Amino acid sequence: MKLRAFSLSNLLLAVALATLHFSAQASDTLRIEGGRVSGTVSSDGRISIFKGIPFAAPPVGNLRWKAPQPVKKWSGVKVCDAFGPSPIQNEPAPFSMWSAEFLIPKAPISEDCLYLNVWTDKQGKTTAKKPVVVWIYGGGFVSGGAGCAIYDGEATARKGVVFVSINYRVGAFGFFAHPELTKESGKNASGNYALMDQIAALKWVKKNIAQFGGDPENVTIAGQSAGSMSVNCLVVSPQAKGLFNKAIAESGAGFGRNYPSLKQAEEAGLKAGEKLNATSLAALRKVPAEEILKNITTYRGPITDGLVLPESVSTIYQAGKQNAVTLLTGWNQNENAVAKPKNAADFQAQYNQQYGPIAQTFFQYYPAQSDAEAAHSQDELARDMSYGIQNYSWAQAQAQQGKGAYLYRFTRKLPATGIYAQYGAFHTGEVAYAYDNLRFIDRALRPLNATDDQIANVMSAYWVNFIKTGNPNGTGLPQWPAFNTNAPQMIMLGDEIKAGPLTEQPALDFLIEQAAKR
Repeated sequence: MKLRAFSLSNLLLAVALATLHFSAQASDTLRIEGGRVSGTVSSDGRISIFKGIPFAAPPVGNLRWKAPQPVKKWSGVKVCDAFGPSPIQNEPAPFSMWSAEFLIPKAPISEDCLYLNVWTDKQGKTTAKKPVVVWIYGGGFVSGGAGCAIYDGEATARKGVVFVSINYRVGAFGFFAHPELTKESGKNASGNYALMDQIAALKWVKKNIAQFGGDPENVTIAGQSAGSMSVNCLVVSPQAKGLFNKAIAESGAGFGRNYPSLKQAEEAGLKAGEKLNATSLAALRKVPAEEILKNITTYRGPITDGLVLPESVSTIYQAGKQNAVTLLTGWNQNENAVAKPKNAADFQAQYNQQYGPIAQTFFQYYPAQSDAEAAHSQDELARDMSYGIQNYSWAQAQAQQGKGAYLYRFTRKLPATGIYAQYGAFHTGEVAYAYDNLRFIDRALRPLNATDDQIANVMSAYWVNFIKTGNPNGTGLPQWPAFNTNAPQMIMLGDEIKAGPLTEQPALDFLIEQAAKR
């Protein structure tokens, strides 16, 4: 093959084409609260992506343990083309069933973390406003961040939804009460900074999402694990009223949970200060973030502070004081697998002692006639106690008040190799399916196949339909009946997708009844 001389005209053409290609990768510039922002676009130019938009001032220095403050205005155009820092936490490393794609990036991680991300169809500027979903991550309230690969919003945006993912403070930075903080607040409350961050992000959405083609009056909050518990807290919080109208809650809620009182949390805060030799709030705010992370390890979630959470979740629902939502909720088949189950004799002894004369009823639901049967029952019991009774109770409370609810069970055992092969439909396993993000799964560890693609297609369609209308059903999808307390049904999302009765309802009712007696 003969090479042609590369003339000056060829060079100028190449430069021009390169410039055009570069320009195609930049999004439109939008004016939002704080100033103007630009982002990037998807490879085909259809989806605008804005990463790392600040929605509040950095919660550092004297703003540590304060309600999120207004974002600082900037001049010029802020380029939002990369995730903001994840909230300060221990460095992420794969563990148990969670490989790297289920974790935040290793950097950046910072106390300065109040950023959010938006994916939207560029065509939205010339069409009707699109429904919005706001994703709230899990991580036990001590870890996590919006930069996790399986939380990507592009696939959902392609289906006509504006996808927003948000950061919030975790661990001792997100949940820390202290008498001085309570006094400083002017509202006689302290501690729920993580939930306040989420509310601040939702207020940002209310004010700004129309600029991205979103409808501020059609907002769904969605989360998994601690994110699902957060969704539950937001639904009952008077501080979040009017910010959303639908909720998706995957594996987590606060029914029957005894969140610590403000007084209990304040006492814990005083002890933490003593441990750090910082007995005043001013001194605590001067302690390096790394020392806070290392030494204050007891803060793991919401506080009944009288403000963000005025009372327990159950009490608020019983009084009908929660924010009005339609609910999609459920849990996974193998949420909390027991690593070292007890043998049948020890399992029987434990629950004979715990339940006494009604132990026979317990063993009808969780039999233990052999070691293998006892091991299976322990997995079932761990799942039901940790997530089953929570999300079932929520669906039940919704239905009892005539509010719409749809219940699911995710049953797909993710194909896996090596150490990951021992896990079934594990905690968090459903997220990549629900948001059509299987492309981020490491296929060397998890050789997914056509069945997984089909489950993701159906699940993501259900989720998008619900985000749009409050009803997951749509053309070509298996019918998903609304939850009814008289004849409760759920949809099974696995190798076969079909609706059926909630067969473990008697077991869940038994566990809830016994828990209420303690």
